Amino acid sequence: MLKPIRWKTFPRDFLVIQFGFFLCGLALALLIRGDLGTSTWLVFEIALADIFKITIGRMTVFVGFTVLILALAMREKVGWGTLGNILSIGPWLDLCLWLIPSAKGTLVLQIVFFLAGILIQGLATAVYIGVDAGAGPRDSMMLAIHRVTGLSVRVARGILELVVVTIGWLLGGPLGVGTLVFAILIGPSVQWAFKLLNVTPHQPEPAALDATAD
Repeated sequence: MLKPIRWKTFPRDFLVIQFGFFLCGLALALLIRGDLGTSTWLVFEIALADIFKITIGRMTVFVGFTVLILALAMREKVGWGTLGNILSIGPWLDLCLWLIPSAKGTLVLQIVFFLAGILIQGLATAVYIGVDAGAGPRDSMMLAIHRVTGLSVRVARGILELVVVTIGWLLGGPLGVGTLVFAILIGPSVQWAFKLLNVTPHQPEPAALDATAD
């Protein structure tokens, strides 16, 4: 199911959503450089990157396409932003990893990197979902679970993160205490960012609004 492209606002939407993708890459890089435990998806993606001997950013692209197929199977609407997410976040992540030094050995800086990563990840999610050009593949899965089950965004995200981190750990991914903290806090972070930026997932399509007005 594809979302229509709003050509009148496309240039602005493209810039905003790319900013969201950059924030996501930055958040993930901060988590990795903080070395207290990565995000749940990164545990999975780092494990696969080590197995296949490619950069973490490239692996996020491959995983993104795989998750997209699952979200489509659950009849979640996707758009150009979904494809942009898959193709953009990986390169942003690799760039940020190149620019940001490791904080390992400085506990205070490690904690700052870790908490900033969680906060920025929540903001990044709200920014590009707010453009309503189709959520990223992982967030499309989160929203599909939210829609199909009726669970809150926070609970849906938490369940998804816990399943992924288990698989990543079994594959040899870097599971740390921070990973558990991330799995617990990312849901509230996303929910907070939605409220802060006044973002509502699954906004009605223009045709539906017109029908309601009639």
